[in-house]
Amino acid sequence: MRRHIAIALGVICLASLAAPIRSHGQTAAAGCDGIQIALSVGGAACIKPGSGQSFSDCPECPKLVVVPAGEFMMGAPDTEKDRLKGESPQRKVTIASPFAVGKFEVTFAEWEACVAGGGCTQNKSPNDRGWGKGTRPAIQISWNDAKQYAEWLSKKTGKTYRLLTEAEWEYAARAGTTTAYAWGDEVGENNANCRGCKSQWEGNQTAPAGSFKPNAFGLHDMHGNVSEWVEDCHGDYANAPSDGSAAPVTQGCTRVLRGGAWSINPKLMRAAVRLREVPDFRTIIIGFRVARSLSPAAK
Repeated sequence: MRRHIAIALGVICLASLAAPIRSHGQTAAAGCDGIQIALSVGGAACIKPGSGQSFSDCPECPKLVVVPAGEFMMGAPDTEKDRLKGESPQRKVTIASPFAVGKFEVTFAEWEACVAGGGCTQNKSPNDRGWGKGTRPAIQISWNDAKQYAEWLSKKTGKTYRLLTEAEWEYAARAGTTTAYAWGDEVGENNANCRGCKSQWEGNQTAPAGSFKPNAFGLHDMHGNVSEWVEDCHGDYANAPSDGSAAPVTQGCTRVLRGGAWSINPKLMRAAVRLREVPDFRTIIIGFRVARSLSPAAK
């Protein structure tokens, strides 16, 4: 790889997790022990953030889980094995409001729905390398492509879909933990899809969505499978935002990739690892997942 790459429909109720803080502008509807989310197909989901049950705005839309508000230390501590320079200094980041996140990385089936619906015109048929499409994560997706998908989904549903910010991504990946991976400091066996993760896909190809256990927020493949585009321009952490927002845009910036991938070794799959690429770059290890804004009030 190039130099930067190297270095549910209806009403459901969920349970809360991990260092929650009071969220801004979020109120529970009568009889709902959580927040009320209107669905584009009609009806509503009563969501108590953090338990991992999913909802969806339409049959072909991504399944989403609600991540609770909270705070965490972003970046790797000096003591973390394999820590890289760009992962520090650590800083406290506050996520003031719950937000929804794709339970899985965006799949080929979801990408093809976008194309069939008149969106995703920049990349109508990304190559699956013969591994199969369907529920496998869409690959050969650029940052620009991912943004176009989010725009199409927003227009289709009337809801605000977008890429996660870098801080949101790491908060969601950690899911209340402080270890290198959501399951601990060692990669272990069959926890993810990477080169050295000891799964049946072992550095050969992507795995279908949901092949591995989710983290405590109910999110699958935050570590491994495909690297995920986030909204941010790449920059150092010295003056980075502490409110979960994206880093300021700079002209010609590279965009951040998170989570490692099926062909990448475990040390580059840690929660704090930051890769980067130009926004029009496509390759077989890159995909994405979406977020859906719920603040200042769930809607």
